[in-house]
Amino acid sequence: MSVFSQAFLVTWLTAGIRLGGPVLLAALGETFAERSGILNLGIEGILLLGALASYLTSIHTGSLWLPLFAAMLTGFAAALFLAWMYVTVRASQVVVGLVFNVLALGIAATVYRRTLAHASPGPIAMFQAVHIPWVSDLPIVGPTLFSQTLPLYLTLVLVVVAHFALFHTRFGLGLRAAGENPRAADAAGISVPRMRYLGTLISGAAAGLAGGYLVLAQIGLFRDSIVAGQGFIALGIVIFGRWSPWKAALAAMVFGTCDALQLSLQLLGTHLPEELLLSIPYVVTILAISGIFGGRDVRPAALAVPYAKEA
Repeated sequence: MSVFSQAFLVTWLTAGIRLGGPVLLAALGETFAERSGILNLGIEGILLLGALASYLTSIHTGSLWLPLFAAMLTGFAAALFLAWMYVTVRASQVVVGLVFNVLALGIAATVYRRTLAHASPGPIAMFQAVHIPWVSDLPIVGPTLFSQTLPLYLTLVLVVVAHFALFHTRFGLGLRAAGENPRAADAAGISVPRMRYLGTLISGAAAGLAGGYLVLAQIGLFRDSIVAGQGFIALGIVIFGRWSPWKAALAAMVFGTCDALQLSLQLLGTHLPEELLLSIPYVVTILAISGIFGGRDVRPAALAVPYAKEA
């Protein structure tokens, strides 16, 4: 392999893994919501609000961790409202989620412009790459996997935690029962509304953190278009990953490398239209969730189905 080819490969894969981090974090949270029977389409808006909260907190504190906490708290608060609409009011989950995304865009744009209308904030503190001793010096694998930011490493740890919580704890069993057969779960003494509230709240907290991740580890600023559909990509990753944290991690890395590929090809100056290159990760996601790559449909049986306990 030539020096140029190796450099291109390392740069591409490193960027791909980095770009896959925020959508993986959001997808992990959404896996909990959907396993409980809630289709939380509002994570696109929660990502945006989390990004705004982390950016404003970073400007005023200069901290790295407080903005992440603010993003998570914002996501939790937004998810509490959504959970009330989904579970208590039993409104259409699709309609509520989509309308919330529009509402979140309006709130974020208004708050940002009014807060910073006459200010020109400088650069904010951002997470830098952490080079793990010895292994980061390995060819190709070292800089690709072991020279990433701390939020990415923490997200990968959360993949393990999420898998264990879903499939090896009583909580996970109850959560999955609420999404598969809520009436049977109710008969077994499991509170379906409680499980669905918890699933939605976990989804919101993770999406808020993902928004903070975007700002503090990747972009370093805030714009109305900062999320750019990544919440919907996270929804697709959950489907592509067959509602499994491990498979969602793989799906997120596929999306990230596709996203990084279009950036790398643009830098190389290919003659392909820019719009075609920009569409690569989204086309791949659409193909993945369409079932074209095969695989049994294992979605929770009661997904997006409101539940009311019989009198």
